[in-house]
Amino acid sequence: MVTNHERLEKMKAEWSRDLQESHQEQDREDFRHRSGRSVTNRFWGYPILYIMFEGTFVLGEYPQRLIEWIVELIGQGAEKFLSPGPLKDMIVDGIIGGVGGVIVFLPNILLLYFFISFMEDSGYMARAAFIMDKIMHKMGLHGKSFIPLIMGFGCNVPAIMTSRIIESRKARLVTMLVNPLMSCSARLPIYLVLIGAFFPGKASLILLSIYAIGILLAVLMARIFTKFLVKGDDTPFVMELPPYRMPTAKVVLRHTWEKGKQYLKKMGGIIMVASIIIWFLGYYPNHDAYATQAEQQENSYIGQLGKAIEPVIEPLGFDWKMGIGILSGVGAKELVVSTLGVLYTNDDDIDSVNLSERIPITPLVAYCYMLFVLIYFPCIATLAAIRQESGSWKWAVFAATYTTILAWIIAFAVHQIGSLFI
Repeated sequence: MVTNHERLEKMKAEWSRDLQESHQEQDREDFRHRSGRSVTNRFWGYPILYIMFEGTFVLGEYPQRLIEWIVELIGQGAEKFLSPGPLKDMIVDGIIGGVGGVIVFLPNILLLYFFISFMEDSGYMARAAFIMDKIMHKMGLHGKSFIPLIMGFGCNVPAIMTSRIIESRKARLVTMLVNPLMSCSARLPIYLVLIGAFFPGKASLILLSIYAIGILLAVLMARIFTKFLVKGDDTPFVMELPPYRMPTAKVVLRHTWEKGKQYLKKMGGIIMVASIIIWFLGYYPNHDAYATQAEQQENSYIGQLGKAIEPVIEPLGFDWKMGIGILSGVGAKELVVSTLGVLYTNDDDIDSVNLSERIPITPLVAYCYMLFVLIYFPCIATLAAIRQESGSWKWAVFAATYTTILAWIIAFAVHQIGSLFI
């Protein structure tokens, strides 16, 4: 038989346990609140972004070297065992030079996707959108615009499709138009090649500056579009906020691998095909009629095209090969590196997979090239997404036009001003 004293002791124990659990839950809520304010704070936000980029460089360097070594061995083996002729040149210069120049950056791409997946799965995105609502409205956007803009660091296509969560048509359209200025992961190999070659001691700071310029341009263009181009009413922010939670390693790694698998499929699909096409256009016609490979390339089909567009990009410090890289990037930004890998191949460095050792430009031109790639013409898939979500090709064509003009102006200004001091 339970006595009153025992009942009282049991009630006290339950009350004490409930009070302790309440304090623990309050501590967890306080930690979540402090964490949320820290990662979205305007002062802490950039250091956190810097740490993410530093991790992308430092942690990705070791597997990157291993992959580069493997690709070099494959290239040397093909050079040694294949009989001289067009087939050998296509495999060594076209496939290995093009695809190999991009696949070495797979570890860096996976790390970037890992960080983005962690933010998405932790509940950070929704809370950050709520906290950023006031700032976003000053830009002419909506708090929910923050989610597709951050997703743009991974890929602009799903980011633009995600903009449908924004109720206001004005904010939704402006978000789609500025999203291409958020540097997607496909541009990362281009940055890594040029930063590794010309800014090895300041890699993270240079990369952070590229991303920061993209963000600042997105803010500026959003203000301009809201004021002069797109009309409409704002809508209040209404969104259910999920609690912060620590994502499981299994979930984050699965999401990272799914995105990495898509990247690998690109290696064996569009990038390999495009690399072979670029090699073919740079190999023919009259391959054997010239004394040097450089002379032969200049007189090839692709050399003639490159020379035709060179006057437009020459004020930026770019040569015709860099111009062909820009043109190929219209299809997919990864093609820029594979195209440069094919075109910047000569008899002296045939065994080198490291593209950064083969590009004869100055650090200033390298920085201008990164800025141009950051801003110019979105890839075809991104334009198709803008067309689908906006319901009109007008906005897709506008996005392609304004970004390309803006890219030329920014690169020209930086090159001309930089030339006065360097």
